[in-house]
Amino acid sequence: MANESEYIQEAAATRVRVLSEALPYIQQFAGRTIVLKYGGAAMKDSNLKDKVVRDVVFLSCVGIRPIVVHGGGPEINTWLDKLGIEPQFKDGLRVTDAVTMDVVEMVLVGRVNKELVSLINQAGGRAVGLCGKDGNLITARPEGSEGIGFVGEVQNVNIGLLESLVRDGYIPVVSSVAADEMGQAYNINADTVAGEIAAALGAEKLILLTDTAGILENYRDASTLIPKLDIQEARKLIETGIVAGGMIPKVNCCVRSLAQGVKAAHIIDGRIPHALLLEIITDAGIGSMIVASEFMVR
Repeated sequence: MANESEYIQEAAATRVRVLSEALPYIQQFAGRTIVLKYGGAAMKDSNLKDKVVRDVVFLSCVGIRPIVVHGGGPEINTWLDKLGIEPQFKDGLRVTDAVTMDVVEMVLVGRVNKELVSLINQAGGRAVGLCGKDGNLITARPEGSEGIGFVGEVQNVNIGLLESLVRDGYIPVVSSVAADEMGQAYNINADTVAGEIAAALGAEKLILLTDTAGILENYRDASTLIPKLDIQEARKLIETGIVAGGMIPKVNCCVRSLAQGVKAAHIIDGRIPHALLLEIITDAGIGSMIVASEFMVR
């Protein structure tokens, strides 16, 4: 019985230490906007999904202003398969003809977005689902590569709608579909959308949830995680090939957002439960943080 009592007291003391450690970060970021790109394993695993949702609601409840941006590649592939359409990719981009674009919009805007909104609301948050078309939130333009169809880039972000929502305590959940000035829908990379929204808002942080520990000196060894670097160091890692493959667009997305005024960009491992809170409100953090200059502190 004494051992059980000691265990309970020790567990309670640990919780108090954690909360005490979190306090300065909550005070620092209260009222600030954080843009989260949600994807990877944390989107497919229901247990991880629940923890991401709870983290987002927690941040909102302590006065931080989260905005969630999502894609949904695996779900798109599932529905293309159901419809007998073979997914095709070119240079890492989904080839998006008119029929595929219809499926992308149906899945991202109609299914993935609304499920995420519902989960956040069930957890006690106040989520509002959006895509780039809503309130002309995002104006798209063609990405420009030959043979990829309706794959777009962000031409403009109209921040008024997002600012109104977060100011009133809502959590915007944005799917990465937008239209050009003629109304043609485009499929846009969700990392890019998150980065451009963060830049347009001058967000405190851009956070990319990924299926890797962060930026690694040796991609086979998680112990070589680089916890903090600046824009110059990030570019050098790309030039030397240390950052390669699918990590290149993620790092470039972070660098672009920092160059446009975002305070810090984070690449974190969404496979770790509560990765979002661990990175934002603990001393150690868990991923890689990129800042504009080496003189900036956590």
